[in-house]
Amino acid sequence: MKTKNFFPMFVDLSDKNIIVVGGGTIAARRVKTLLQFTRNITVIAPKMTIELQDLGKIGKINAVQRPVRRTDFMEAYMVIAATNDHKLNKEIYRVCRAEGVYANVVSDKEYCDFYFPGVVIQDEVVVGITANGADHRKAKLVREEIEKSLKKIAGDNEDVE
Repeated sequence: MKTKNFFPMFVDLSDKNIIVVGGGTIAARRVKTLLQFTRNITVIAPKMTIELQDLGKIGKINAVQRPVRRTDFMEAYMVIAATNDHKLNKEIYRVCRAEGVYANVVSDKEYCDFYFPGVVIQDEVVVGITANGADHRKAKLVREEIEKSLKKIAGDNEDVE
């Protein structure tokens, strides 16, 4: 089965409401990436990593420690389902589709309106990398090579006067 290609699009998330359902390490990684683009992040989960709890305590995110509710998606622009409950993740996707909200189920590429990219930021350059959900290792290697290249370019520019 051939993987369909997703159009790479850069979106201003600064005023968009982002909901992350799940409080584990994958949710925390997604939140850390999103914090580079918006502060309008709500994480909803009965249990959360210490890191997510701390981000909530200092006001970087809205941390809501309880089970998710359908009404949580009413004002959302984007939802990331990062729970370890596959049935719940699929239900989140179904509800988001019905409500016209972009959704990404981190554990199942078939339930994604968008793929969450690997991100590299160096000065004014922002690069998003994906392997269409097929080969995360390859995408990671590409991200690491881009990081090295951008650091080299930045180092070369520092010598120029």
